[in-house]
Amino acid sequence: MSYRYPLLAVLLATTTLSGAATAQDGTVQLDELSVEAAGPGSSAPGPVGSGGVNLSGGDGGTAATSGGGGGPSGITGYTARVTTAGTKTNTPIIETPQSISVVTREQLNDRNVQTLSDAINYVPGAISARSGFDPRFDQIFIRGFDVLTNQGTYRDGLRVIGSGFIFPRIEPYGAEAVTILRGPSAGLYGLGSPGGILDITSKRPVFVPFGEVQFQAGSFDRFQGNFDVGGPIEGSGGTMAYRLTGLRREAGTFIGLGTNDDRFNIAPAFTWKPDAATTFTFLSEFQTTNTPATTFYYNYPGFRASPYYMGDPAFAGLNQTQYRVGYAFEHFITPDLVFRQNFRHYGVFLSGKYVDINGINDANTIGTRDTGYIREGLVQQTLDNQLEARFATGPVAHTVVGGVDYARYSLSQRLGFGLAPDLNLITRNYGQQFIATPTLGSAARQTQEQIGVYLQDQAKFGDFILTLNGRHDWVFQDNFATPDSAVSSQNNSAFTGRVGLGYVLAPGLVPYASYATTFTPQVGLDRNGQAFKPATGDQIEAGVKYLIPGTNIQTAFAGFDITQSNILIPDASSLAFQTAGGAVRSKGFEAEATANLAPGTNLTIAYTHVDIRFVNSVSFTGQSLAGNLVSGIPQDTYASFLTYAFPPSSPLRGLQIGGGIRYIGSSYADDQNTVRNTAVTLYDALVAYDFAALDPKYKGFRAQLNGYNIFDRNYQTCSFGFCNRNQPATVIGSLIYRW
Repeated sequence: MSYRYPLLAVLLATTTLSGAATAQDGTVQLDELSVEAAGPGSSAPGPVGSGGVNLSGGDGGTAATSGGGGGPSGITGYTARVTTAGTKTNTPIIETPQSISVVTREQLNDRNVQTLSDAINYVPGAISARSGFDPRFDQIFIRGFDVLTNQGTYRDGLRVIGSGFIFPRIEPYGAEAVTILRGPSAGLYGLGSPGGILDITSKRPVFVPFGEVQFQAGSFDRFQGNFDVGGPIEGSGGTMAYRLTGLRREAGTFIGLGTNDDRFNIAPAFTWKPDAATTFTFLSEFQTTNTPATTFYYNYPGFRASPYYMGDPAFAGLNQTQYRVGYAFEHFITPDLVFRQNFRHYGVFLSGKYVDINGINDANTIGTRDTGYIREGLVQQTLDNQLEARFATGPVAHTVVGGVDYARYSLSQRLGFGLAPDLNLITRNYGQQFIATPTLGSAARQTQEQIGVYLQDQAKFGDFILTLNGRHDWVFQDNFATPDSAVSSQNNSAFTGRVGLGYVLAPGLVPYASYATTFTPQVGLDRNGQAFKPATGDQIEAGVKYLIPGTNIQTAFAGFDITQSNILIPDASSLAFQTAGGAVRSKGFEAEATANLAPGTNLTIAYTHVDIRFVNSVSFTGQSLAGNLVSGIPQDTYASFLTYAFPPSSPLRGLQIGGGIRYIGSSYADDQNTVRNTAVTLYDALVAYDFAALDPKYKGFRAQLNGYNIFDRNYQTCSFGFCNRNQPATVIGSLIYRW
């Protein structure tokens, strides 16, 4: 495949940085702290795409960078007005013809979000914990479709690739915001989930000094320290800034038996802004994570999770080490013509040891067990070049963005399997017997390269907003049984796109409709030795968005109809093989409201109805699943979270209280639709106090208490016919100092 690399060399060529520095003054917002900016550029509200300081403010005009992974902007509390995720340009959310939600830094702080899966708990159309408690992965489903395995996770506009058992983990403390774009997005991003994508915006340097330190303690022996510091670099003339974010956590889990949820994370970042037109930001991270390699409990017949944990502390642990280095470069050639280049290199290395209970005797006294040992490594590079131009043709104003992106990963994997001594279910002698480490088999390797070319035009004429994009992708994949022995090669190409039309019915009120397509390559061969066709999908979406003028209240309603075809299903002619002949269809609607009512007082409301069914599929026993609901996906969900900060005139000034309710409707426990999961309602809570209300000398000190599932609802979740437990009531207390 060497013929592809000259193209890669061309893509990696960067624009020369030059120019003189200028200075400016402005006000930006960091969490709850207002600070004065001092650096090149303009932080004042400006036209879309005009750049600005690297921090979202409440003015509706600033952005982390002006596009292509820079993240949302125009943020006040929980409300964001502008995002780049839907168009790769700074576009108001109400003008994007697709459903978008933004979880801002203030919301992440208030809920003290600990995982990426937790971040989307109050977002419409998205669910987590389909398999119960599982800290190993950030498993998220949007409109019924898996985001993780369909490569729908992005960071700073670049895909985060995972494969096999290994997926980079996202630390939410290092995120400035999480954006959820629902529906197919292949017209801009290439292969992925038909349900949508998640885009995590990394914390970036700002040209103001600031700092934060936290100490947290909570349930299950949880102890954690966080820090986030940064500002301009002395002696740089206001052209350079840094940011250093990190945390260290040592924690157990409700499973006990020595299971851990430990993490170390450090993320240095650096920005050079030699003039108002040019920005170069270096982004990096190093992280280690230790979790259980299995979180499951042995299942009794009849869809019941037993009290017997499958793992064993004598042979346990999923240790993952990952690092990333990359940059975001932006240069305004003219005020209406800008070039951007985003690049990242990721490395992830995993070692996992686990024990399974594969059977229990009739007397319910002995469990027979086996073991597994996994070692994997994943190295990936992603690159996106884009050119954005703004111009007019007669009465039509255009914002055009075109680009070429490239992604490559190489996965190596070694597996070993063995037997473990029986478990005495009476004494539960976990950790008391020696368990041998299985011998690893030979290494298998998989490589994939993707090249995509895309073009988009956002055209405004009168009160109409037309968004039209198209993209062509080439995907090359090779599989090796050993490092040097090729088993199969598979090449795919596809054209995808989106067309959307909105109309400004009144100020802030925009109804819209859109049509979009997507595709996902599928690895493997059918019974005739032919490579599987890619899975393809399309969506029709229509809705209305309303940003109430003069307020920070934003609402949206959308209906959608998604069909995904050519998914892999058992081959009815030979159940030992699969065929790309299945299809699923997801229909439903979503309603969302986000409001900042006063400083520290915010509200989110989200309701979703989704009906996702097999159109054509069979089980591994050959039974038809046509018309059945996909297991583990609730048809109805509702979530709302409210915070209230007592005003300065109140005797309770400094106190902030909040609470959330999450209703998860019933779903089927298996794809055969024989048993249902019961509906469950969970409650979360927040109590916080800012000590500056006692005395101004305590400015910056804050105590915060978060509770999750505070009424300790004990429930299990089943999908694919397997059931697992969920996390019980959990409390985390935080002491915070910001300056």
